[in-house]
Amino acid sequence: MGFKTRITECLDIDVDEEMWHCNRCGYSLISARENYKKGCLVYDQDPWEIWPSVTGEKLDYRPDPNWCRIVNYYCPGCGTLIELDVLPPGHPIIHDMELDIDKLKAKYSKT
Repeated sequence: MGFKTRITECLDIDVDEEMWHCNRCGYSLISARENYKKGCLVYDQDPWEIWPSVTGEKLDYRPDPNWCRIVNYYCPGCGTLIELDVLPPGHPIIHDMELDIDKLKAKYSKT
């Protein structure tokens, strides 16, 4: 195990191993050079499961499942929700973070 640095509320990067880790349980998700979401458990959720109808009418204030989906990314080790995306149906997983691993390694190898 190498030097870990916090990247988000639930994600660390082990700079020496170049791996994403859940910082709750330490589970190794995937290479830090990859999209961390590919190492997560993914649950594609219908927004109507989250928001029940309030008015009972056809036109409601809920997100339309034909227009959006709620995509949850969980740690396979402990089940912590790492990220959530609201995407149109059929949209690929968003690659929202791409870090310069070589610069991180250079920064932390000096300390």
